[in-house]
Amino acid sequence: MYANPNSIINPSLWPNGPAPGCFFNFPGNGVTPSTSNGGIITRTQSPVTTGTSILGIIFDGGVMLAGDMLGSYGSMAKFRSIERIIKVNNSTVLGATGDIADFQHLQAIIEQKVIDEDCADDGFTLKPKALHTWLTRVLYNRRSKFDPLWNTFLVAGIEDGEPYLGCVDKIGTAFSDSKIATGYGAHIALPLMREALEKKPQMTKEEARALLINCLRVLFYRDCRALNKHQIATITNEGVTIENNIQLDTNWEVANFVVGYE
Repeated sequence: MYANPNSIINPSLWPNGPAPGCFFNFPGNGVTPSTSNGGIITRTQSPVTTGTSILGIIFDGGVMLAGDMLGSYGSMAKFRSIERIIKVNNSTVLGATGDIADFQHLQAIIEQKVIDEDCADDGFTLKPKALHTWLTRVLYNRRSKFDPLWNTFLVAGIEDGEPYLGCVDKIGTAFSDSKIATGYGAHIALPLMREALEKKPQMTKEEARALLINCLRVLFYRDCRALNKHQIATITNEGVTIENNIQLDTNWEVANFVVGYE
């Protein structure tokens, strides 16, 4: 790198920065192609802004997704209104854990698919099982190119009158179940959901919502990348409803009894 004597930029404003027109090599994240990696830029293999757990559960007559609205910039709670649960159409909802940029890239593609189907006007719409299968192919394809989309997705919806809940991760591994949790929720929230469903396999919508709220509260207490600002999506035969900016009541009095870690 060299300083251009004809540049109108005062080099003293950024003495250690690059010359005009050159790349800035951010510490720990090389963006300039080099011979050491064959000239390949590997931005997607080091996610910058990420989201944590998404929870999903099937209840009697529908399916529900829940998650917080935080976009973490490393360990900093920077973006506090990120919608990681989106409505695809009147029967399908998508939730994402992981890299926000990769999720928004795929969201734009899915939205265009929905527009194309509406323009076709042939009576067919994107169903949850079809979206789940399509995602497995896209993610496995990107993984096979060693350029994965750094996400885990939950697909929820109603198909042929029956609720459906599926999961697919960044390498294309996919499955469906009556209760699924991604991220840290797979360790903390999923055992609570399993215990509740063992006691009552056929939950009502109100019981399922109360269970998810309890799991979200526990995750807020335990997960350093969680936020007390949530989304809950409910999908039934009547359609899709997404509640945003839900604030949960919390109690931190127990923190006074935690000692010995100073």
